[in-house]
Amino acid sequence: MLTDTAGLHHVTGIVGDAQSAIDFYGGVLGLRLVTQTVNFEDVLQHHLYFGDAAGRPGTVLTHFADPHGDPGRFGAPQPESVAFVVPDGSLAYRADRLAERGVALEGPLERFDERVLRFADPAGTRLELVAGPPVPGDVEPWTEGPIPTDHAIRGLHGVATLSVNPYGTAGALETLGFEHEAEDGDRIRYRASGSRAAVVDVLDRDAAFGREGQGTLHHVAVRVESEDALHEWRDLFDERGHDVSRVKDRHVFHSLYVREPGGILLELATETDGVAASGPTGGPGESLYLPAWFERDRELIESQLPELTVPNGNGDDESGDSPTDR
Repeated sequence: MLTDTAGLHHVTGIVGDAQSAIDFYGGVLGLRLVTQTVNFEDVLQHHLYFGDAAGRPGTVLTHFADPHGDPGRFGAPQPESVAFVVPDGSLAYRADRLAERGVALEGPLERFDERVLRFADPAGTRLELVAGPPVPGDVEPWTEGPIPTDHAIRGLHGVATLSVNPYGTAGALETLGFEHEAEDGDRIRYRASGSRAAVVDVLDRDAAFGREGQGTLHHVAVRVESEDALHEWRDLFDERGHDVSRVKDRHVFHSLYVREPGGILLELATETDGVAASGPTGGPGESLYLPAWFERDRELIESQLPELTVPNGNGDDESGDSPTDR
């Protein structure tokens, strides 16, 4: 029997320059680079995982680095933005830190009784920080980066989606176990049962068609309890005529992809203790990690990828850099 999702597993976007992403998400936002690997569909692109110390589901934002790709065009059908949770009282600190680094800010805004700060990463990906109180079961934030613990990101809050069929998107979310919670103008909120990373806002607004590329969000992943459950979900979506992939081995989890009727690409990913993975010479994120089936091509892959630098402390932009250990 299928069980409802607890919420988001991770969100994935596309950037151009991998080093700029590391500098921003690690050095400015204070997330940990928990895994540095490759895009399994294109091994000559980096795939970077940022999150808490272990990369637990519900804390992770990943990026494909496509330095030769075109900039994306924001529009439908796409995830519109991804939001992280920070402690109550942290937005002023965060706004000052971002402004000092030349990041344009919008807000704080009031939404659903929340205070929200909007901005973008260097590639143009739309990001938000949402102030929120502690909740039962909160994971401990990563404390070795440049951000004081009482201002550290607690995990994902949620995503907003620009759908070409908001009713179709809502139906897919309800199938997965999200429930309608509230509406604020053209923003319709759905919430899963988890205490964190549980929000998807469906934006019911006119929007031009977008184009996938640098600065856009690629897909939204939700949590599924097991690989067996993935096969059941695949059968269900297939019976309903959705465009659904086979179950894939992502090495640190298993997953499948489904394009829901509103055009948003959803991934269903299995629960894990975390996605942190080490290469042969380093800790999480400090060296290039390759699954066994790519290991024989390591020399070729590494020769085609740019060498990356992880700031000291895997996020401390105040104390100097050290080269990525290959």
